[in-house]
Amino acid sequence: MRHAQPLIAPGICYGALDVPADAAATQQAAQGLADRLPTGASVLVSPLQRCQQLAQALEVLRPDVRFGTDQRLSEMNFGSWEGQRWDALPPDAFDAWISDFWRHPVGGGECVADFMGRVAAVWDAATAACLVDVPLVWITHAGVIRAARSIASGQREVHAAADWPAAAPGYGQCWRYQAPCNWQEDAC
Repeated sequence: MRHAQPLIAPGICYGALDVPADAAATQQAAQGLADRLPTGASVLVSPLQRCQQLAQALEVLRPDVRFGTDQRLSEMNFGSWEGQRWDALPPDAFDAWISDFWRHPVGGGECVADFMGRVAAVWDAATAACLVDVPLVWITHAGVIRAARSIASGQREVHAAADWPAAAPGYGQCWRYQAPCNWQEDAC
């Protein structure tokens, strides 16, 4: 599940920037997910407050569900680009990232290879968990969901920006991958 609409102006880079989400939208998203969570589910949550807010709202509605924070579910860290307007970034810096999409540390922050590696580690643990039949839910970010989608399709390395998955659930929405170990994407 993706967090609710963050309280930040459109067009601003806010990967690892810890911005809050709209409270009413967060509550609405929690109410929408509460009835769909399976009994005995385990929920892993990004440590960023926009995801923590959703987890806290959901925890009130579903006290039977176990929640835990996982740093690896944080959005990609864009380094010095965080809080900057995308259209104000120096074109040469942006071009440097696109020309080495896989290994270039964006804004001096994280590279796609490291980002995909940490998401893959959580994905692999989730895949192993499906063997014990524990429903697992992530409350996370669009970038993490895109990375998971790529990993689910068997692509663990994305060397070209054009190959990065474009689709992601909207704010407060989710995608479901059916288990046990039979990952089929659908909206939830």
